[in-house]
Amino acid sequence: MRRAAPQGFFRHARPMTTRNASSPARTANVPDARAQSILAAIINEHLQTGEPVGSKTIAERFARASGWSPATIRNVMGSLEDSGMVEQPHTSAGRVPTAKGYRFYVDYIISESPLARADVEAINSLLATTAGELGGGPNLLERTSQLLSSLSKNVGIVVSPSLADDRLEHIEFVKLADKRILVVLVSAPNIVHNKIIRVNEELSQAELELTARYLNSEFSGKSLITIRAEIVELMRQEKALYDRLMRNAIVLCSTSLDGEQSVSGDVYVDGTSNILAQPDFADVERMRELFRTFEEKSRLVKILGECIDRDGTLAGSVRVVIGTEHAATAMQDCSLITAPYRVGSGGARGTISVVGPMRIEYARLITVVNYMARMVEQMFTPVGEGH
Repeated sequence: MRRAAPQGFFRHARPMTTRNASSPARTANVPDARAQSILAAIINEHLQTGEPVGSKTIAERFARASGWSPATIRNVMGSLEDSGMVEQPHTSAGRVPTAKGYRFYVDYIISESPLARADVEAINSLLATTAGELGGGPNLLERTSQLLSSLSKNVGIVVSPSLADDRLEHIEFVKLADKRILVVLVSAPNIVHNKIIRVNEELSQAELELTARYLNSEFSGKSLITIRAEIVELMRQEKALYDRLMRNAIVLCSTSLDGEQSVSGDVYVDGTSNILAQPDFADVERMRELFRTFEEKSRLVKILGECIDRDGTLAGSVRVVIGTEHAATAMQDCSLITAPYRVGSGGARGTISVVGPMRIEYARLITVVNYMARMVEQMFTPVGEGH
């Protein structure tokens, strides 16, 4: 039997969008201030205990507030259940938040949370330790995923910018056996990419070195996509049509880009074992699928790419995807908090993310993810270059 909502329980409102921490803005019927307070109390209690929350617990929280009788609280909790914000796992149990309830909590209830001193100190210590190290880019990203995992007690994921988008600082080609070539590309700021490619014709080491010198002298500061496009344009000119150097350059650039334009760069995942400690993951088969997702780079990058629109998401924004909002079945018991970071002004972009159960510290971790994305961005921005 459905309960009648107390008068004024629903109102027409817009979700908070200043932080862009949710799905695209939309209008919706949402609970009034009293129901919001009770929903927040249920979620905060459930975040701490992991247990269903009964009306008695909520009544104790509001014992000193005028007009908050146990009967009123029970009625409002029942209306929250009818609206799909909470549910009862068992008839005699209290309520637990649903994905819809968490979404409302993120969109309308939580506000900007100051970063805790302990979190600031841990993040700044990471950056100070990594700054100036040889190969600091990969070290920073790997340690960032480890710190995200440690701070969240969940899974930390960091994706580096793709090789296709990175701006060339220096490139080398090393001849291997069987027409294979090792491509070593250094992009700003001192990020090293290694990739083995295979070409159709045999190229000598001398030709590879000549091609690398040409690319380094003529195209430094440009992405491989831009370099390839400019060389193709040059080759349309008759004088360059039969230039072996340019043909080698376009072959090597194109082959290096194979498979790179649809995916991002390296993926650093830490803390998958934390999932095993979470009582929220009771479905063993769903957990196995989740672990397989973490292990498959292309699949994981695709999920993250679906959360952050490549062209439309502004630097500094945070996205939160909850439960069944995920297209991937393996992620539908999870929440994902993710933010992009940019490398310099060239448009190359990576992502920083935390994945955990829907019962996760949204306010704190939104702030942590956003702060770490901005700090990594600063580390990757050459001195004197703006965003």
